[in-house]
Amino acid sequence: MSADIMPPSRLSPAVVVGLGTLVLGASGYAFVAIAGHSLSAAEGAAVAAFYLLVNIVGPGIFSALEQQASHATSRALARGERAGGAVRRVGREGVVLTVVVLGVLALVSPVLVDRSLKGSWSLFVAVVVAVVTSAAIYLARGVLGGMRRFTGYAATLAGEGFARLAGAIAVVVAGVAGAGLFGMTFALGTVVGVVAGLVWLRSRPVSAVGGSVGPEAGSERVESLALLVMAGLLVQAVANVAPIVVTARLPQDAALALAFSSAFILVRVPLFVFSPVQALLLPGLTEAATRGDLGAVRAVLRRITVWVLVVGVLGAVGSAALGPWAVRVFFGAEAGLSWVLMGALGVGTLLLMVAQVLQPALIALGARSAITGSWVAGTVVLLGVLVLPGSPVVVATVAQLAGPLLVAAGMAVALARRLARVGAAGAV
Repeated sequence: MSADIMPPSRLSPAVVVGLGTLVLGASGYAFVAIAGHSLSAAEGAAVAAFYLLVNIVGPGIFSALEQQASHATSRALARGERAGGAVRRVGREGVVLTVVVLGVLALVSPVLVDRSLKGSWSLFVAVVVAVVTSAAIYLARGVLGGMRRFTGYAATLAGEGFARLAGAIAVVVAGVAGAGLFGMTFALGTVVGVVAGLVWLRSRPVSAVGGSVGPEAGSERVESLALLVMAGLLVQAVANVAPIVVTARLPQDAALALAFSSAFILVRVPLFVFSPVQALLLPGLTEAATRGDLGAVRAVLRRITVWVLVVGVLGAVGSAALGPWAVRVFFGAEAGLSWVLMGALGVGTLLLMVAQVLQPALIALGARSAITGSWVAGTVVLLGVLVLPGSPVVVATVAQLAGPLLVAAGMAVALARRLARVGAAGAV
């Protein structure tokens, strides 16, 4: 039997979490499609804007809470300590983070509702609910990841995805389709994912008795969370801003702008498939770093780097060989893109995948400032290149190479230095 009381999965953790991620991602696309076909053009656009906003808040902000919870939980368990105290402390930090996010939303609500949500205050209420439910589910995933209960982790993904999709279908079948109701079903669907996570946690609860989790002071923990939040937001900027800039710079060539945006979505598929890697890597790397077993840290990084290169190179080659055709056939793009450009965008995706591998290693070794510094540098370079004169599509492609390259290189250098320093000083 595994550490879980529930029957263990016959599939590997990577496959289980990957399947859960696919369910969640597919349900999101289906949700937007159902809303678009059931609502007026204005309401459909408002729901699409709501969907993008919620997904920025989730991966962009509360993924930091998941990483903090995973690190704190696995670190405490690796030291033979009870994890209840660590979980409660991260939970309190999550409450503070949620209040801050809600405060910012309240400040910008008039502009947000008027311009993005097409005047729908009911959608804004759904955004508020989604913020609270996102905080809860990312905290639950962090604890599950830290305890290596990846079947439970996958259950939160699948439960959230199925509930959102079922809610959207129910709204349509009941004949009560409206932007606000669609948004609320999406936000409340996350509750199902939270409940699924609690079921797995209650199968062997994290002890409620607090214990020491190391020498980190409260101010240091808050600083760590703030650094991860900033890094998460910058990840979204580096990963997604180029198509927005290209569209803005090509007001008279909508066909080319659409082709580039479509190509951008296409080449990001390997990144989406590889997205669970941080949740899978962080607990094991944290445990090894806590024990001072840097050999294990290096071995894990070597193995996963090989897989990253295999998947990333295949993705880049596939983008170059089939990308121009796929953009025309699957996305209906009228403007053509060269195989060189598609291949270069694929290499940019490979670099972002490398950063996905290096980031949990730096978290495990306590080098969060290096993570944020790398993303800051990469974002500055990306934005600097994006505004250069020349063909917007070519400039954006170069930017998508330069920014992620600087991020990956910065993290690699920081990781090498941190490993050397920790090796000399002992366990973190």
